[in-house]
Amino acid sequence: MADAPRPDRNLAIELVRVTEGAAIAASRHMGRGDKIAVDQAAVDAMRKMLSSVEVDGVVVIGEGEKDEAPMLFNGEQVGDGTGPEVDVAVDPVDGTTLTSRGAAGALAVIAMAERGSMFAPGSLVYMDKIAVGEAAAGTIDIEAPVAHNLSQVAKALGKEVSDVAAVILDRPRNEPYMQAVRDAGARIHLITDGDISGAIATAKSDSGVDILFGIGGSPEAVTAACAMAAVGGEIQCKIWPRNDEERQYAAAEGIDLDRVLTTRDLVDSDHTFFAATGVTTGDLLDGVTFTADGARTHSVVMRSRTGTVRFIDAFHRFDRREPIG
Repeated sequence: MADAPRPDRNLAIELVRVTEGAAIAASRHMGRGDKIAVDQAAVDAMRKMLSSVEVDGVVVIGEGEKDEAPMLFNGEQVGDGTGPEVDVAVDPVDGTTLTSRGAAGALAVIAMAERGSMFAPGSLVYMDKIAVGEAAAGTIDIEAPVAHNLSQVAKALGKEVSDVAAVILDRPRNEPYMQAVRDAGARIHLITDGDISGAIATAKSDSGVDILFGIGGSPEAVTAACAMAAVGGEIQCKIWPRNDEERQYAAAEGIDLDRVLTTRDLVDSDHTFFAATGVTTGDLLDGVTFTADGARTHSVVMRSRTGTVRFIDAFHRFDRREPIG
């Protein structure tokens, strides 16, 4: 890494073209009940758009291994082969089921950082997570009781615990978190999918949520870390093996299941780039809307070195470009 050129331009501005393309393609399948078609359309569009980005990229974080769905696979070379060497995290649609059902909150997501900087969980596809925004960063501890973390966040935000809202992925495995939040007297915002946006929402002052708890995808954790590095938030994780086979895999790969992974452990770089475009309207971004001659998209782009966060509204005219999807 020492001899490789560092990214010296805001790659996130180029990456947003990739997520816009994926979002437009995926949204054509909104509400049709076919999550594989949603993913396939997004993957095809994302791969095509990535080929024009001036980077020498390798996919470190891909979704296909977990979902058994169309994917940009781990180890795939992306970009045009010029420019800086980077690790790439992709989630062509964070919320394929949401999109297939026509439900809220699906995003097309991509992140980049310097080559060798992203944590690669391999076949360990789930992590236990906690995330907060900048105001509460440095106050949380994933190994502490839920009530303690809620109290710490309340203190940092100048709130009562009863006014703190926790976002939790609605899964049976997260029932203990839900009960602990209720017992502490705090509020809960359940999400059915998309915990990348859930983590980022903790750093957005008007999102209505203050802390994320629960077990979700490992790829999503690394991708979210790239965004949290830009907004000054914090994410902590621990690998959550589903069975003995995954425990044996971790042992063979030298992965310590007791280790707390910090934001820096998940992406060890001061040059992270993150872009996301809404597929369906949610708390973070508006979804794609189609007009007679094109489509409107709503995106967010982030760069960690400068802390810049941009929200981009764009109109794409189909009569002046090749339609995507």
